[in-house]
Amino acid sequence: MKEVEVIKARSSSSNSARGKMIEQLRVAAYCRVSTDSEDQLNSYNSQKEYYTDLIQKNAEWIFAGIYADEAITGTQVTKREDFQRMINDCMNGEIDMLITKSISRFARNTLDTLKYVRMLKEKNIAVYFEDEKINTLTMDGELLLVVLSSVAQQEVENISANVKKGLKMKMKRGELVGFQGCLGYDYHPEDKSITVNEEEAEIVRYIFNRYIEGAGGSVIGQELENLGYLTKYGNSTWVPTTVLGIIKNEKYKGDILLGKTFTVDPISKRRLENLGEEDQFYIRNHHEPIISEEVFDKAQEILNRRSKNRGKIGDGNSKREKYSRKYAFSCLLECGFCGGTLTRRRWHSGTEYNKVIWQCVTSTKKGKKHCPHSKGIPETAIEEAFIESYRLLCDNNKDVLEEFLNRIDETLSSSSVNKKLLKVDKEIEAIEKKKSKLVDMRLEDTIDSDTYESKFSSMTSKQEDLLKERLQLQETARNEKDIKRRLRDFKKTLEQNEVLNEFDRYVFESIVEKVIVGGYDEDGNIDPAQLVFVYKTGFKNSLDGNRFKPERKNARGNRKSKDLCSHANDENQSLCSDTKADTYRVCCVDRKDSRLKP
Repeated sequence: MKEVEVIKARSSSSNSARGKMIEQLRVAAYCRVSTDSEDQLNSYNSQKEYYTDLIQKNAEWIFAGIYADEAITGTQVTKREDFQRMINDCMNGEIDMLITKSISRFARNTLDTLKYVRMLKEKNIAVYFEDEKINTLTMDGELLLVVLSSVAQQEVENISANVKKGLKMKMKRGELVGFQGCLGYDYHPEDKSITVNEEEAEIVRYIFNRYIEGAGGSVIGQELENLGYLTKYGNSTWVPTTVLGIIKNEKYKGDILLGKTFTVDPISKRRLENLGEEDQFYIRNHHEPIISEEVFDKAQEILNRRSKNRGKIGDGNSKREKYSRKYAFSCLLECGFCGGTLTRRRWHSGTEYNKVIWQCVTSTKKGKKHCPHSKGIPETAIEEAFIESYRLLCDNNKDVLEEFLNRIDETLSSSSVNKKLLKVDKEIEAIEKKKSKLVDMRLEDTIDSDTYESKFSSMTSKQEDLLKERLQLQETARNEKDIKRRLRDFKKTLEQNEVLNEFDRYVFESIVEKVIVGGYDEDGNIDPAQLVFVYKTGFKNSLDGNRFKPERKNARGNRKSKDLCSHANDENQSLCSDTKADTYRVCCVDRKDSRLKP
């Protein structure tokens, strides 16, 4: 009978590796706490001390370090920097065994747990979970791991559901949840109350008042920057979304809405705007308001109208809805001295001498010393000046304008921006696939760490350049689309070939880019009443605003007709000798100065 000798197998967790013996195992530990509370931080420090002593006291182990993440959630391993560093060191062959307190400390996502355990198992690296007494290199280790990690994930979901329930109960009682303060209010965490910050409240009132006057988010943002106002967090840049966010915030009228967003699931931690998926809680008269409810409601009405009609131009002969600005000149008047915006104001309101004027916002808000040369100009003067400017444009330059418009139209038609945009999108998508494949190759250990880092860095750099290029192309495409729309409106206006007898807002908005109020004449003298109309085609013409100002109602010797020459003798009240002056209401001397300039 043949004698068979049994050679006992070495445990996969013993001090060995395929091809060579290891006298001592290089052992590292991983510990983590998910919040930054004092109790959790004490636990965090205790874990580090415990594992350092445990490994160093074992003669068969070599201390390979402690990897620890502080105040980081376990549901997403990508956010744990030390965890990722530990896995990378394992893949580079620097660690033979990992120890951690429990499956929930390693990861609370079943898929992530199995992914990393299997990856380490292929490199013959054991993970030992103390509480569950599971060694991943044993035969039954993975089965237990699947069951227990699923239990851990379910525990996370149960905790999340309980936390949600608790937060909703707090909201129902009227307690503030997740609020850290906003512009105009200071938050007091000790009693969870909010009080008005008067300095910041002035900025809030200015934003609401300007919005009701007709200014948009971007214009208000520029004005706030010019005035030197800072955001709640000390930033000097005001983006339109920040301004509109303030307009939408019900807290400024003393109310508060809780539950504006919600967490989709505890694993991805993705938050979405609550559009009715979860309960919301609205509390009226919760705190001191900064603005009245009437002002807030008026701002919401404007906001809703603008959102509803954004991008709509109108068909046929119908005129587009004018919800972008309350007044024709809102956002279109620029100070020729400081570059600030002009704002609409009413002088002598409620009296027979009342009139509407436009003034530089820098001068009115920051003080005359910041823009000393600017002066208010009546709204009617700008309207009358535009009528004359438009007549000069049509009379003297119609042929030039048509040729110019056709040339721009041809250039835009031959543009290849959209083709370039599609090409860049494909290149970005291709790089993303290459990066994903490169990560898989690294996990499978088919490429070394240095090659991986070099190639990944190169791809990331190229992708960032392409993303910047895509943003530029998208901006160019938007600009081209806007130019085409503006050209279409401009051509339509010119084709009508009508002489304006009175101010037409639609014509003004269709062809004027902006009006520069105030500046310097040819001799360099200060001229606060100078009006430069800048058209959307690039043409400009300059007029003297003084010629179009209405007479003061309490002035002596008022002229009976605004058609009189501006230098006519007050006593004789004689008309200008130029017979065309009566028709166009222009001084015969000043007409020669109103030339169109390309």
